Amino acid sequence: MAETAPPTRPTQVLVVLDAYCGWCHGFRDALLGFWERHREDHEFVVLAGGLVTGDRVAPIASFDFIPDGNRRIAELTGARFGEPYLELLADGSLVIDSTDAARGFTALRAQAPERSVPLAVAIADAFFHDGRSLSDVATFRAVAVDQGLDPDAVEAAFEDPATAAQVAEEFAAVSRIGVSGFPTVAVSHGDHLHAIAVGYATGEELEQRLAAAAQAH
Repeated sequence: MAETAPPTRPTQVLVVLDAYCGWCHGFRDALLGFWERHREDHEFVVLAGGLVTGDRVAPIASFDFIPDGNRRIAELTGARFGEPYLELLADGSLVIDSTDAARGFTALRAQAPERSVPLAVAIADAFFHDGRSLSDVATFRAVAVDQGLDPDAVEAAFEDPATAAQVAEEFAAVSRIGVSGFPTVAVSHGDHLHAIAVGYATGEELEQRLAAAAQAH
C-alpha cells in the first residue's frame, strides 16, 4: 500500500498594516482580493505596525501632510475617503494613537484569526470612511457586530492590560523583522521572509511577486 504524503503546510503570508496609514487604506481592495484568492492555500498573519505611538501621538491636525497625501492616494489607488472622515480631518482635534487601534484589532482578531485581513480592513474603514475614533471602544463593538463577533468579548479584551502588553510585543516584533513602512506583505518559506510589497502594490503586482517568490524556493 502506497504511503500517503503528509499534508503540505500552507505558505505563510505576513501582512503588516497600521489602521491610521493612508496607504494601507489605499491598499485595501488589492489586499482583500489577494486574500480571497489565496486564503485556502496560504496562512495569512496580520500584524499591527505601530505608526503613531509614543511622542508621535497627537491631534490629527498636527499631521499637516495628510490632506495632500490623501489626494495622492486617491489618485493612484482609487481609494475613497468618506465625508465623516473629511469632516473629522477638517476639525483636526481627534488624537490618533496606533496603540489604541491595535488594541481593538487584537481584540477582534482573537475571535476570528482566520479573518484578520477583512477585520483589519473593517477597522480602517471605520476611520477613513466613517470618521470614527480608533481610541473609542464603541468603534470596535460596532465592527464586531458587523462581522458577527461578540462585542462584549471585544470590549473586555480592549480594556484588558494583557492586550496592551500583547500589542507592545507585536510592535517590537515588527521592528525586529525590519519592517519600517506600511503596508508590508511578505511570504515566509521556512525561516526565510520574502517581501512582495513594501508600500502600495496592485493586485496584479502581488500575484506576480508571489509567483516569483515561489519559483525562488
